[in-house]
Amino acid sequence: MPQQGNFKRGFGVGLGASLGAGIGLAVVGVGSTVILVLALVGLVSGAGESDTSGPVTETVWGEDTAEGRLLSVPVTGVILGGESDGATFGGSTYGYEVADTIDALDAEDADGLILEMNTPGGTIYGSRAIADAVERYQERTGHQVMAHVQGLSASGGVYAMAGADQIVADHGSLVGSIGVVMGPFQRFRDVTGIPGTLLEPGITTEGGITEEYFTRGRGKDLGNPYRDITPEERAVLGGGLDREYAEFVEWVAKARGIPAETVVDELGAFVFDGQTAVDLGLVDRVLGREEAYRYAAELNDLDPDDTRVDRITGPGLLESLLSAHSPTGGTGADTLEPGRSTVCDGAPLVLAFHGGLSAACTGD
Repeated sequence: MPQQGNFKRGFGVGLGASLGAGIGLAVVGVGSTVILVLALVGLVSGAGESDTSGPVTETVWGEDTAEGRLLSVPVTGVILGGESDGATFGGSTYGYEVADTIDALDAEDADGLILEMNTPGGTIYGSRAIADAVERYQERTGHQVMAHVQGLSASGGVYAMAGADQIVADHGSLVGSIGVVMGPFQRFRDVTGIPGTLLEPGITTEGGITEEYFTRGRGKDLGNPYRDITPEERAVLGGGLDREYAEFVEWVAKARGIPAETVVDELGAFVFDGQTAVDLGLVDRVLGREEAYRYAAELNDLDPDDTRVDRITGPGLLESLLSAHSPTGGTGADTLEPGRSTVCDGAPLVLAFHGGLSAACTGD
């Protein structure tokens, strides 16, 4: 528990200060427990009055009394798989949680679905989980799915939204970066010493330090920074990236009706402005939020003037009280203590990601 960890660290600095902090935390903990018990009692006593199950939503467009209802699912920040992947300081979305949320929807729950995209991408498995759930939703309900890019949908974001019936980009948004990356791999050449400490690691070299990413097993210590990567290892890793990239390209080509050769030779891993993305077939049209919501209503044969958009904002009330999810975290990974994400820990991982990870991993 965080309190115990802080107490142990503080013990060596000053017993009196640690005890004071511990007593304060204990008082806060008792108060929190009382509040939680009262909240749970309220839930039980009011179980017949309101439904606390399922995701929490808020109406973000239209009148609360509107007959038509569209559900909006935010996909923001780095796309991870699930909670075991940690979280990032820049905010994250758990692909499997989004998939579970979508899979729980029946045709009667809403008249259509909107994916609200603002993501640089992330893990392939998290992105594909969303894409597969969208496809299942379309087949299960017969409703239309619209993706609305609100700033950026790159790499894994394109993977996740490519199967939507319509993709709309807001003004000034960027779309693209269809590619995969693995790394980093560091190389310390001609090491002369490792003078660092446990708290401040350090290495001195005469030949310098290089860091390398692959952008496509015999070596058990693959990634060892004190030796070169062998040609065989490059071939094995490159082959894996080739397969992942080919599957990514095939998915986008099929979903968007763009020849795979065009995706590889012309689109590449670049990002494009909204109108250029329309010209290239990645996006269907450029619309602001108001126009996009109205268009989503029309896609599902609804009257835009009698339709509301309800955005999923978090887990059910009971889940919010008993878990580490932030009540405003949506289907994402905004936990109380973000921890270290798999995309930030330095281990080689095949990612569908655009840009540097520093902002997501350090909060800069």
